Amino acid sequence: MDELLEQFLIESRDLIAVAAADFAALARNPQSTGSIDSAFRAIHTLKGSVAVFAMVPAEQVLHAAEDVLERARKGAIELDPETVAVLMACLDQIDRWVDDMERSGLLGSDAPAIADRVSRELSSTQSASPMDERASTLDDEWVARLIVREAEVLAQSAKPLIAFRYAPDADCFFRGDDPLAVVAAVPDLVALSIVPEAETWPRLDEIEPFSCFTVLEGLSTAPREVVSAAFRMMPDQVAYAALDGPSRRDEDRTPEPETRVSRVLRIDAARVEALGSALGELLVAINGVAPLAAQAESIAPGLASQIRSVQGNLERVTGDLQRTVSAVQAVPLEPTLRRLPRLVREIAQSLNKAVDFSMSGQDVEVDKQIADGLFEPLLHLLRNAIDHGIEPRDARALAGKPATGIVSLDIRRDCDTIVVRLTDDGAGMDPARIRRIALECGVLTPDAAETLSHGGILRLIFSAGFSTAETVSEMSGRGVGMNAVETAIEALRGTIDVESTPGRGSTFSLRLPANALMTRLLLVEAAGDRYGVSLDQVVETVGIGNDRLLPVGSGLACVLHGRTVPVLSLAALLGRSDRPQANAKLLLTRSGGEMVALRVDGFGERIDSLVRRPSGMLSSLPGVIGSTLLGDGGVLLVLDLPELAA
Repeated sequence: MDELLEQFLIESRDLIAVAAADFAALARNPQSTGSIDSAFRAIHTLKGSVAVFAMVPAEQVLHAAEDVLERARKGAIELDPETVAVLMACLDQIDRWVDDMERSGLLGSDAPAIADRVSRELSSTQSASPMDERASTLDDEWVARLIVREAEVLAQSAKPLIAFRYAPDADCFFRGDDPLAVVAAVPDLVALSIVPEAETWPRLDEIEPFSCFTVLEGLSTAPREVVSAAFRMMPDQVAYAALDGPSRRDEDRTPEPETRVSRVLRIDAARVEALGSALGELLVAINGVAPLAAQAESIAPGLASQIRSVQGNLERVTGDLQRTVSAVQAVPLEPTLRRLPRLVREIAQSLNKAVDFSMSGQDVEVDKQIADGLFEPLLHLLRNAIDHGIEPRDARALAGKPATGIVSLDIRRDCDTIVVRLTDDGAGMDPARIRRIALECGVLTPDAAETLSHGGILRLIFSAGFSTAETVSEMSGRGVGMNAVETAIEALRGTIDVESTPGRGSTFSLRLPANALMTRLLLVEAAGDRYGVSLDQVVETVGIGNDRLLPVGSGLACVLHGRTVPVLSLAALLGRSDRPQANAKLLLTRSGGEMVALRVDGFGERIDSLVRRPSGMLSSLPGVIGSTLLGDGGVLLVLDLPELAA
């Protein structure tokens, strides 16, 4: 992708996110001057960005939106919910066009027609007041500079003031105009400044004596119509601003918060990945120090003690480095999820449903790999929540619910885990219907159907090929693609659970690791070999007597914490032979939402390691997440426990 286009995509989406947040605030309080100003700046900057790529339709729409916000800033119009809704629709269209630029580098052939329609909608929302004349167009930057420059005059004046900015045409001298004489005719003039048009004075040898390159800015206590009469021969060269008395001026002169120079540095993702790989190699090297200390213990105990001391220092420094690299890879979820409100509006509109969607916690930072992989499964869950969760308006009325359905997305951090909860107040899911459909499509056997818990029945929606949709439509039915959603979440080393109450709604809970750079591994032994398992997949490790393993059907089970848990042999799952043990060592994990105990030969140490994704022959092995290197140079396979136990 072209570097300039890539930069445009990043910055434009940041600006769209800012404007969207401002419009959301204006929907709650249309008179919020701070939100109006912030939205105007974002739209104005965005308009300049799209102009670089000759996105004429986008520039047209943004110009219309900028006009509306400019009139609102000057008090010529008052924003209302209808106008804010049209502004939001305008921003949604710009967002879609930015997506088009990313996909193909071009806007669609229908872009001009869409731009005309959206611009007309923006123009028709509000009409300008008499004060909204072309001559009153102003740039707040010059007003801000003038307020600072003439602070003493403003402080002493008890009357309202009119600020003007007169930018004479460069060839005005050849027409016989005298800018100073024109300004001298302004009644009740209390301040006048002559400033360069380019904001800095040119060098003496660069000055063209027959060309006007100055701008005249001043203040007058005369009424606006009297001041403008002095410039009646050149109305297109003058801008005005009304300063309505001391209280308004004091507000305008409130010093802006100190602007700090941005210290954000955009780094190529490949370089960060290389840094992470180097950190992984460093961890492997440090893990190899402990065996050396053990060997030195029998030869020179003093040397072994020194080695362990050096190892401790290395682990401390490497821990700091690991946290720093993880922070570099951490990104807020907001850019990833910024399109969800727009997509929710589009989905709801296509289904003729009213949906109130809210998000919280999108400023939570996660590893970029997690952020990139979370959007698609969340979008699919949202589609299903709106399509088959939220009822039609008439059905909600019969159920005594408001016509507008509620869908909320809440994100929070819990230690090293990200918890995502998607909740709707829709129809919920009927366990009896899910059980019946599962039996009909062969996902569930009659015997299993009798013993399945309520939670187990709800988890059937994640089974491959399961669907409760009665008709095929553009939107997925509740369950269609849920297997793909679970697969995507598990690929991110996460889990997904569902709770639902018929008539009251459903909640999907996702738990994901906040850090994908390093993986905390537990070493286990099975059939004489060592393997690694991610601690994210380990619920508990226990040791019990063999007499507590009870035969159930063709397998074994045990009772832990008052519930029956199936017991599987990890060696057998790996195609190896079990070794007899005096006591059973069990590793508890979850597979398909149910607790499963894996019998192992023994447990080893816990290590932080960089797990490399499987490649070559390893990529075809089931139940393998990847591999990593040990300190002694050995290769450790990292197992996917839910897949092995499925």
